[in-house]
Parts: sequence; structure tokens; C-alpha cells
Amino acid sequence: MKKEDVAKEIQERLDSYYPEVPVPLDHHDPYTLLVAVLLSAQSTDKRVNMTTPELFALADNPFDMAQQDAEDVRAIIRPVGLSPTKSKAIVNLSKILVEKYDGKVPEELELLEELPGVGHKTASVVVSQAFGQPAFPVDTHIHRLAYRWKLSTGKNVQKTESDLKKLFPRSDWNKLHLQIIYFGREYCPARGHDPRKCPICKDFGRKSLFN
Repeated sequence: MKKEDVAKEIQERLDSYYPEVPVPLDHHDPYTLLVAVLLSAQSTDKRVNMTTPELFALADNPFDMAQQDAEDVRAIIRPVGLSPTKSKAIVNLSKILVEKYDGKVPEELELLEELPGVGHKTASVVVSQAFGQPAFPVDTHIHRLAYRWKLSTGKNVQKTESDLKKLFPRSDWNKLHLQIIYFGREYCPARGHDPRKCPICKDFGRKSLFN
């Protein structure tokens, strides 16, 4: 099969497994989503969702967060890891949002990437999930599965993002990115993965998976 045909079949299977895909990070507006996604770096959504209620009780908007001491934020977010760096980023980006954007999260990918602690993946998640703009954020799950399914070379996340954007319809990127994440967690984990039992790898996985 051609790669395009494989991609189409994989998308159909993902649609059957996950016709609806809720955003896994708890939030109530673009700002709280931005903070939650920033916290999720090298952590888990479950851990972040256990941590953000206390953080957002302290401050759930950039005006209040900009007034906080980074050490107080750090004490709350310590369970998610990298708390010294993340706490400073949250407070500093909040100050920028207040001073430069009247407390609103910008909808432009490039402007988001200029904020402290906000990389391309984080910015892509925010524009797709908060503002509905087509984006294909690539996390470790998507990077791993795209390689396993021979949809990308696995060279780096930038290449994976580029390859996937070429294979799938732009209108489906936002949903697909979440579908692949959910599928990876449930059926195609990094460790202990049996490709013979995986609904997609068993048909489209790389031969090396079965060695």
C-alpha cells in the first residue's frame, strides 16, 4: 500500500476507536490551558490535572498570576517536575500577557512561541485546542507511533510534524493529534508493547517491531 493509503486506513481506525476526543488537560479558558500545557512537559496529564486545581485556586488568570512570587508557584507545582523553571516561566509569561496583550492569550503561533517556557509544541496545542486553528502538535506518543506506522522516519519531531501534515487533511489535524495520543496510551505504549496485539501495528507496523 502507498503511504497515503496507509494513512487513510489508520485514520479510519482511529475514528472508530475515538470518535470523540476530549482535551485531556483540565482548563476553562486559553490561559489555563496554556499553563496546563506548559506544566505537562516531561510530566503526565494525570499529574498535571492533580496539580492545577491548587495552582488555579491561587491564580487562574494572568493578572493575579503576575503578582505571585515564583517560589510560591514552585511549591504548588513541584509534583509535575522541573518546578524551578516552570514556575518562573508561568509568572513571567503572565506579566507579559498583562503588559503586552491586556491579559489575553495571543492566538498567533509565533507570538505564543515568544513567551517564556512556551515552545512550538505547547504553542501548537494552544492554538489548536483553545482557538480551533489547524495544528499538529507532536509529542512523544505521536513521534513514536508515526515511526512505528512508517508514516515518518522518526528523525526528529519537526520531521514527524511535517510528514504527518502532508499525509492527513488539514481539517482533521486537531482531532487526529488527540486520537493518536489516546491510542498510544491505550494500545501502543513505549514499553511492554506487543505489536501482534496492537490494532494498527499488527497490520502497518515496521518489521523491526516483530523481531
